[in-house]
Amino acid sequence: MTKVFFSGIGGSGVSALAGYMAERGNVVAGSDRLFDRIPDHPASLILRTKGITIAPQDGSGIDNSFHCAVFSTAVEADNPEYRKAKDIGITVKTRPQYLCDVISPYRTVAVAGTSGKSTTAGMLAYLMKRLGMQPSFIGGGRVKQFRGRKNLGNALAGESDMFVFEACESDGTVVLYSPSHTIITNLDLDHNPVRTTAAMFETLGRNTKERTVVNGDDRNLARCRFEKTVRFSIDHHADYHAEHIEYRPFSTFFQARAVDFRLSLPGKYNLYNALACIAVLAEMGVGIEDIAAIMPDFTGIERRFDIRLRNEQYLVIDDYAHNPHKIACLMETVQAIRERICFIFQPHGFGPTQFMKKEYIETFAKRLRSADHLMMLPIFFAGGTSVKDIASEDLCREIRLAGKRAEVLPERALLFDRLNEWDTYIVFGARDESLTGFADGIAERLQ
Repeated sequence: MTKVFFSGIGGSGVSALAGYMAERGNVVAGSDRLFDRIPDHPASLILRTKGITIAPQDGSGIDNSFHCAVFSTAVEADNPEYRKAKDIGITVKTRPQYLCDVISPYRTVAVAGTSGKSTTAGMLAYLMKRLGMQPSFIGGGRVKQFRGRKNLGNALAGESDMFVFEACESDGTVVLYSPSHTIITNLDLDHNPVRTTAAMFETLGRNTKERTVVNGDDRNLARCRFEKTVRFSIDHHADYHAEHIEYRPFSTFFQARAVDFRLSLPGKYNLYNALACIAVLAEMGVGIEDIAAIMPDFTGIERRFDIRLRNEQYLVIDDYAHNPHKIACLMETVQAIRERICFIFQPHGFGPTQFMKKEYIETFAKRLRSADHLMMLPIFFAGGTSVKDIASEDLCREIRLAGKRAEVLPERALLFDRLNEWDTYIVFGARDESLTGFADGIAERLQ
């Protein structure tokens, strides 16, 4: 039994790792500045119900009894917990470093990509569990069917040697992993330039022991060098190719390897996620028919095309989309369902917003239709030392110059007086879980 402290335990990746370690019978404690502000935050309550101790993020929760202190990459080096852990001499690791230790005894499937990896990893873990493969799982998204009183939905402690984990490229640590199989969903601009991410994905591919499952339609991945590849596609010939596709408003029907499938999620991007899962499972020896039999039962990930209200008149969706590619996929999918949409976007972080400013403007300028409207919330700031050198109005101004309707919504409550203007509301942005409450507030008033 190990005693571990997790600093930044409220984050999606750290909470999953902490929950997994607690499920394995270890003593776990942690802190998060979000929980300091909101002690009764739902995630904090679930972690505590699981037996995890939540301390203030001031260093008081760490002492010599811990074998290791694990830090989110979002926690700065001058944080009092980091300084105390160093001062008292306990082992300090980043979340990716500690994840490498945890998964090292297992036969692993790494799920990477600049978009779709949370849904793909969650779907794969769900399918493997239903197939009796008893996997362990650590993901960045919360699988709705894993969520419970003691489980946030982003971790499983299975009994087999199989382990599905989300391999995030944001901090460069994706090159640390040496999985048995790897899925790479796509490659686009997100946390790093495309060329930088491509080099990381190539390294991950070289580190993969068995098969690298790659999106055969992705132009940026096509320029990468991978060995022992298996490809999945919609638009081109590949090892696992979707045919006879029927996109419905909230589901997708298709064939793969001459077997009929139904996916209870909409959009081309979710079809890619499903094909990735089919490919890796089939390469492991699972029958295609067996996968098809349970595929419709997967209901998705929280905050990924998460429907908060749906009736004959109104539709309200909460989504995690935050980079230009994710936003384009979300807009394409919902625009196939509804006219006159109010898109409500909260940019995530001053650094990422500045980095992707040009691409954000281009995406909205291209995708917004004449009847659509964009409302942009102030940039989400989780704390820390970011330089606040950009604002939402900087993006909206350029989008308006492109002839599209865009405005800043300085306070969320101001929208509630305008709910007679649209029938469809899409709330999206990363990390800030209060966006779900905002979407629910819209839904409640519309009902």
